[in-house]
Order: sequence, then structure tokens, then C-alpha cells
Amino acid sequence: MTPLFVLCYIIYTAITSTVLSLLLGLRLLLRRFSSARTSEEIGNVIALYEGTVYHERRHPACNAFRFPARYALIDLDRPPYSRPNYLSADDARRTAKTNGPVHLLRIPTSLGYERSPVNYYYCYEIEGSTKILKKCLVEDMLGSWRLKVSEPGENLFAFIAVEHPQLGTYFRASFTATKVATPMPISSDDLEAFFWLMPHRVSIMAYWNAAKLWWKNVPFFDHPRKENPSYRDEAIPLDEKMQFCPIFGGNNSKARCEERIDRCFTWKDAKRPWSYLISYTGKIL
Repeated sequence: MTPLFVLCYIIYTAITSTVLSLLLGLRLLLRRFSSARTSEEIGNVIALYEGTVYHERRHPACNAFRFPARYALIDLDRPPYSRPNYLSADDARRTAKTNGPVHLLRIPTSLGYERSPVNYYYCYEIEGSTKILKKCLVEDMLGSWRLKVSEPGENLFAFIAVEHPQLGTYFRASFTATKVATPMPISSDDLEAFFWLMPHRVSIMAYWNAAKLWWKNVPFFDHPRKENPSYRDEAIPLDEKMQFCPIFGGNNSKARCEERIDRCFTWKDAKRPWSYLISYTGKIL
């Protein structure tokens, strides 16, 4: 049953993406030979970036790859407002304890398909005329995460590394990009054309390298639901433990108590068909 569902999902995505691509091409062609507007302007897109993503995994098997990627910098305070798939500006400010603008760097949806592996939230705190960028990355799975990120400008850089007590620095990822000279605000059709099939290409690259890791005998981990149905309840104490981030305060227990926040991160079930596949097989595919 599982391979059949996956095959049907791939066919469905291919058909819908093809149809929407044809419709997009027709709208762009119509606009080229007509002065009429064919789409609305997207007011919350600040800038577009184009660059290269690099992934390197050293343990338990070596595997590295790079691919071209495009990202959009979105002002979450401008309409259209944030989708339910990511934080709103108020949620981000409440979590980071800031009072300034909130910008989100991500890969937008393309042709009805969404895949943005990493979303960067830039939470600014305004103190007079100075903008302070705060960044915090939680630690989990016996890993110490290091994050280096530049403030978006003409160039952009982000670097993530994970250090393990026994394996050392076993994972690295980086994104280097340059701002694309595009008049703002941008129309929805132009934005769709710029990110055409970008999420699809990211998924293909991810699953292809997952297959390579499997070929290199890297073990596959079942979904926790298969062996421990109460895994969500057991994760709550860990979530409470990670309520505090040292970048926003001191390290003592008093500061931890004072700085504790009501986290806005909640469990969300996977969309179809993955939600059915997880419940049916007990695995994340």
C-alpha cells in the first residue's frame, strides 16, 4: 500500500505542477502582449536572493552536495500576512523578546508545492536608531548547534554546524547568496516565475541524497510513534527545558525563571498523504 500511495502523490504533484505551469506561462505571455495587469503585487516581499546551498555530512557516512537556491526575504508585518505554516510577526517577537521588525528568509510555495528546509527569522530590537539582530538556536539530540548569519544586504551568508560529543562536527550547511536586482513590489506572477519549481528541486535533491545515504548503509530511523506512542508527552519536559535561551538573558536559575516564555511551537500533523502513511506504516518516508 505504501509505495502505491507515494506513487499516487508523485503523479498528483506532477500533474498539478504541469497544469499550473501552463497557466503561469499563459498569464506571462498575455501580460507581454497586453498592458492589462494579470496578477496582484506582493507587498511583503522585501528582496530576492540567489545563491548556493552546501551540505556536508561526515558521520556515520561521508556525503556532501551543493545546489543553486533562491530565497525571498519577507516582512511579516506587511500584508499578505503570514501563513499558518510559519510564525507570525507577533509570535516571533514574543519568542525573541524584541520590539522591532520581523523578516523571514525562506523558499516560497511554487505551483502549489511547498518545501523550505530552513527558515531564518530576523528579529530586530529597536533601541534609538540602532537595530540589534538577535539569534538563538536550541540544542537537541546530543548536538551543540553553531549558527553564523549575516544581516541581509547586497550579500547574505548563513552557516550552521552541529557538534556531537563522540562524533565531533558531523554536519555542516551553508548558504551564500547575492541580492537580485528586481523592482519592488513584485507581482505574484513574477514571484512565481522566479521560484518556478524551486521547492520541487529541493525535494528531489533531498531524497536523492537520502537514497545515497541509505546505499552507504546509514540506518533508517522509524517514526517514534511506532515504538513509543506517548513520545509527544515525553517531549514536553524537554520543551520546557529549552524555554530559555542564554542570548536573551543570564545563565542562572533566577534568570531562567524570569525569562521563561510560553512557547508558540506546537505539534502539527503531517499533511496528506504523509499523515496517513505515518499512521499506516509508523514511519516517516
